[in-house]
Amino acid sequence: MPVPPPHQHHQQQQQQDDKRQAAREVVDILHEISTILNTHLDRTELSLCVSLIENGVNPEALAAVIKELRREAATTITTTTSSAAADAASAAVE
Repeated sequence: MPVPPPHQHHQQQQQQDDKRQAAREVVDILHEISTILNTHLDRTELSLCVSLIENGVNPEALAAVIKELRREAATTITTTTSSAAADAASAAVE
């Protein structure tokens, strides 16, 4: 594979840098909107969501999955906390 001339390589590198910067700006804007809407998604999670949507995942289905995972996580945390409290209470009685 031939190596591009230095000026062409620099130009390609600049274009890649510009694309990365534009992507960062988009994620920053999405994060601001996300924060205002109280979604509790961080920049990495937002980036993953955007990538999934760009690759054909239905946004509404993705939102439903995220909500369901959060519900399951909350149930697990509540169950674990309740179980730990019950264990502590039983240990205190003994």
